[in-house]
Amino acid sequence: MIRIIFSLVIGVAALVQPALAASPVELAQNAPDSHTVRKGDTLWDISGKFLREPWRWPEVWQLNKDQIRNPHLIYPGQIIVLDRSGPYLRLGRRVGDGKLQPQIYSEATNQAIPSIPQNEIAPFLTHPLVVDEKRILNSATIVATQENRLYTGQGDTVFAKNVAAGVNTWHIYRPAKPLTDPLTKKILGYEAVHLGTADVTQPGEPAALEIAMARQEIGTGELMLPADRPELLSYVPHAPTASIEGRVIAIYGGVSETGRQGVITLGVGQQDGAEVGHVLALYRHRGSVIYKDEDTNKKETFELPEHRYGLVFLFRVFDRVSYGLVVDATAPIKVSDTVRTP
Repeated sequence: MIRIIFSLVIGVAALVQPALAASPVELAQNAPDSHTVRKGDTLWDISGKFLREPWRWPEVWQLNKDQIRNPHLIYPGQIIVLDRSGPYLRLGRRVGDGKLQPQIYSEATNQAIPSIPQNEIAPFLTHPLVVDEKRILNSATIVATQENRLYTGQGDTVFAKNVAAGVNTWHIYRPAKPLTDPLTKKILGYEAVHLGTADVTQPGEPAALEIAMARQEIGTGELMLPADRPELLSYVPHAPTASIEGRVIAIYGGVSETGRQGVITLGVGQQDGAEVGHVLALYRHRGSVIYKDEDTNKKETFELPEHRYGLVFLFRVFDRVSYGLVVDATAPIKVSDTVRTP
């Protein structure tokens, strides 16, 4: 696919400036004048070479908002040049006197630079599933198995009702534990047990499907949803343009805490304005203390300020729940910690 990329020398008005950015963008210590994109780079890594806060990359990239969110503009071999007067970042190649020149690239989209290391989150791109009561009610259901077997596995045939026309691949799941806000105790969804996938071989009511992959034994009564896979290449790290606030509601894997490169479940979703690519800050409430004056015996209560200690990149977003990769942390992440627009 041919992509024509021009270095855009435009006014400050054309820059994307998140409304909630509270301070000027600061360059990273020893930020280079340029960086040649290499295979294996991620947009987060590249941003971190130039900026102290990598998620603020769109603020200094002289492209419009839609282009900024399209990392298919970034390929191995290209040069990202830093203009310290802004600072600004520009895409191009250096010629003679160091100026930028328009260029043409013909690259396959699978060579584009991803937002974050996809190997860290590959197991989470298709599962777990998060469902609510509405999705459970609207799910397709396995009503019979091949030769009335009690359980089936890979390669076997199952029959299901309510299989929507035009959808060829389906996730098979079983509702499991509720995802609950640790403070309000409100159920935000259900983290489903992912049993496998099935492909439609014969449409109808019921439809016939062949089990393409089975993680567990599959029987009648299991539920199914259309298979989807988030396209991480469609987004670069960026801060929300509106205020988002929620809590860490679970650490994936059932552990009590995690750290950098850990996957966490957040009690914010599409209803709250969250989207794939958003970067949220992690905060911990330090609690309150009672101070007693030894001379007067007077007691005073003080609420200690929150501690901001990390960043999380959202890579799967459901209605009221999101999954995020911890990209920076100076303390262990725990359930009930707060996430908020940086």
